Amino acid sequence: MSRNLLDQETSPYLLAHKENPVHWRPWGPEALAEAQDAGKPILLSIGYTACHWCHVMNHESFEDGETAELMNELFVNVKVDREERPDLDLLYQTAANNMGHAGGWPLTMFLTPKGEPYFVGGYFPKEERFGTPPFKKVLADIAQVHREQQDNVASNAARIQDALNQLWASDRRGPLDPSALDAAAVHIGQRFDIFYGGATGAPKFPAPHLTEVLWRAYLRTGVEQFSQLVQATMHNICQGGIYDHVGGGIARYATDDRWLVPHFEKMLYDQAEIVDMLTLVWQHNRWPLYADRVAETIGFVLRELRVEAGFAASLDADSEGEEGKYYLWTEAEVDAALKGTFAQRFKEVYNVTRDGNFNGKNILHRLGVVQGYPLGEADEALFKKQRSLLLAARQKRVAPLRDDKVVTDWNGMMIAALANAGAVFRNEDWTAAAVAAFDFVCEALGDGDRLFHSWRGKRGKDSFADDYAQMIRAALTLWETTGQKRYLERAKGWTRQLNEHFWDMQNGGYFTTSDEADPLIVRPRMVFDRVTPSANGTMVAMLAKLFIVTADQSYRDRANALLQAFSGEVGRAAISLPTYLNSFETALSGLQIVIVGQHGNPKTQSLIQAVLGRSLPAKTLMLVEPNEALPEGHPARGKGMENGQPTAYLCQNGTCSQPTVNPVALSQALLLPPQLAAQARAQAQAQAQAQMQAQNQPRN
Repeated sequence: MSRNLLDQETSPYLLAHKENPVHWRPWGPEALAEAQDAGKPILLSIGYTACHWCHVMNHESFEDGETAELMNELFVNVKVDREERPDLDLLYQTAANNMGHAGGWPLTMFLTPKGEPYFVGGYFPKEERFGTPPFKKVLADIAQVHREQQDNVASNAARIQDALNQLWASDRRGPLDPSALDAAAVHIGQRFDIFYGGATGAPKFPAPHLTEVLWRAYLRTGVEQFSQLVQATMHNICQGGIYDHVGGGIARYATDDRWLVPHFEKMLYDQAEIVDMLTLVWQHNRWPLYADRVAETIGFVLRELRVEAGFAASLDADSEGEEGKYYLWTEAEVDAALKGTFAQRFKEVYNVTRDGNFNGKNILHRLGVVQGYPLGEADEALFKKQRSLLLAARQKRVAPLRDDKVVTDWNGMMIAALANAGAVFRNEDWTAAAVAAFDFVCEALGDGDRLFHSWRGKRGKDSFADDYAQMIRAALTLWETTGQKRYLERAKGWTRQLNEHFWDMQNGGYFTTSDEADPLIVRPRMVFDRVTPSANGTMVAMLAKLFIVTADQSYRDRANALLQAFSGEVGRAAISLPTYLNSFETALSGLQIVIVGQHGNPKTQSLIQAVLGRSLPAKTLMLVEPNEALPEGHPARGKGMENGQPTAYLCQNGTCSQPTVNPVALSQALLLPPQLAAQARAQAQAQAQAQMQAQNQPRN
């Protein structure tokens, strides 16, 4: 082939390169066959639409005729959208790490014609810069290595293959007991910044699942240091520049250690994760800051990321060729937009100055405001009005490019976040948006129990384990919050698909790819979280929940097998598997709150709100109609309403509490974390038994 073939693709990222003079191919058997027939190595370039340095490399090198001519002569050139092919991104990012490269995007990987990596880089400049060689020299040198040093190339490729096999195709089992949760939380907490939160140093990623490990540890143990680390993290994210104070939502990461300077791209999955984490902590402390940021972030998602009823993948960091231009303000621009509204007060609180805090302009933030949040009803009402004026002014600018590809797993994350927040904050619009998005994914990206990974007017590639895991989580969240059985049935069907086509029969755990997918040099099987939660970590909790509500032993057996498949990693790399740790606690807790009553009955709703008013990340909430029969073996089977009143039961470890009809009493019963409550009950029972035994002892 002697032309660029990306004009047949649907990915906005790939289509952005369709006019390059580079003879790009999409990944597939055809590209590999072409490389083998020509005896040429493969230049694999992986990126995504919102990636700033991907744009830079495109403009500098891929649009340049001389560079393209050299690429076409020496390589078969393959372009991959990491959001469309997370399997390839996982495979080659992991290979890059094993080759001593930090990874990230753009990833520039040089492969043998069989797809085996032998050299790796990231962004290469057109001309030498800061000691980094120019891209054209790299191209010539790497092609020469492939021609003249075949033994070294083969040796490197074999070494990387062995490393990947060791990581994904070996037995990762090991000892695991409940004490590992507290030990892991301490280990993670030691890596956190006590002043600003988040992992120490820069850049700083929000990483909500790491923060959730600490939050669960606080709820489980009552140790205040865990709570303090969570508060420092969430407060500084909410008040820092990483948060978009004008339009809502958060950027992918901050480039500094104070959450001040964002890398301005906005990803759908980050919005979902921050909404979930803020909601979870708000349920405990009721801080207005968290409730406001949840509402503003969801407002941003519904306003700017909707694609039909689903959600777009991302917003670019750049506009008009400049990173962050859409989001930055000069003092004069703020004054003009807020004319007549006491702009000086806004500038004091949002740290707007003449000289700015970023390249002569201002990133709005509220870090360092002594009075905290909120400042007062009148102040906050004024700021809300002023932010709306700034948003209106900003919307007249050239907006960043939106990647309107609908990605199944990211949509699943957002659906779950919307459904949960809608229930907790009693916002029917958010719940309705979650339901509409769920139905859209089922229709546009589903075929019975089968899912596809992405959609942009038409379906893209087959799905991955992450798609099933996150849509199962979305389905179970909607089932818990609405009581509609169709969501539970959908979760069961998708779980069957995972078990039949993704399960590793030798070592346990789910492969990233289906047994029906085109083969890769290694079939990934990942438990470590990356930019999103791992499918294996997520499914531990989902399988545990399915067992709790159905009493089907096969779910428990699969959950235990999944836990054991990666149990050896906990002692080696706890900081890399927070979702697995959080799911382990959910499975270990087994806490189920069963509410029997008509769903529309106000008293039923009062009991539900009592549950949702507590921060209980490990709970499963089950709404049961009065005439509904629970499965054989369920601990609440046969239990009903007391005196005709909606009734709640707390069930754990196969037994249920006494019935509760009073929402206040139910809320009080849930005040202690489940594990501590169970310990308190066990201790009280032991004391009572000891007293009875003492009373029954014969007296001398």
